[in-house]
Amino acid sequence: MNDARKKSPGRPRSAASHQAMLKATLELLAEAGFEAMSIEAIATRAGVGKTTIYRRYKGKEELVADAIESLREEVIIPDTGSFWSDIDALIENAAQITLTPLGRQTVAMIISSAASNPAFAQIYWEKYLQPRRQTFAVVIDRAKARNDVQQDLDPGLVFDTMSGLMLYALLFPPISESWEAYVRRGLGMLFE
Repeated sequence: MNDARKKSPGRPRSAASHQAMLKATLELLAEAGFEAMSIEAIATRAGVGKTTIYRRYKGKEELVADAIESLREEVIIPDTGSFWSDIDALIENAAQITLTPLGRQTVAMIISSAASNPAFAQIYWEKYLQPRRQTFAVVIDRAKARNDVQQDLDPGLVFDTMSGLMLYALLFPPISESWEAYVRRGLGMLFE
């Protein structure tokens, strides 16, 4: 095949169209829920064609996961020189992101969508949670190097435990202490 016949890459992707897709997805997710929304409805609301969506996403599950993640700030892994100071910094960062109306809505969308759709849950796990778990392992590795924690401590289990405590306290807020203090105390019982 000569160079003149090669297929051109097409038009560049529009950032405005992408943002419109994410916004429409979040609006429909909040209004109708994961199961009731469709790619066609998202495309119509975003003012784009379905093919524009399918050029970027394999399906609704991947688009919804990306839309939800567009609301979340990236968690910064601290390096304070102390395991508990690092954990406290992570708890504080999570509180700033999660304990807002938008943060609570985002968590609710993730839980609802994952509970009702295993394909979404799998995509969200692979694209967003698993990379965060792997990044968090740095905190545990540093703590092991300083002998702040046991050498056989499982970083994934620490991340899951911390996430579970945070989620539980978000759904059922502690009465006698702050969200942050509750999460810290719960982790302290497990790791001290």
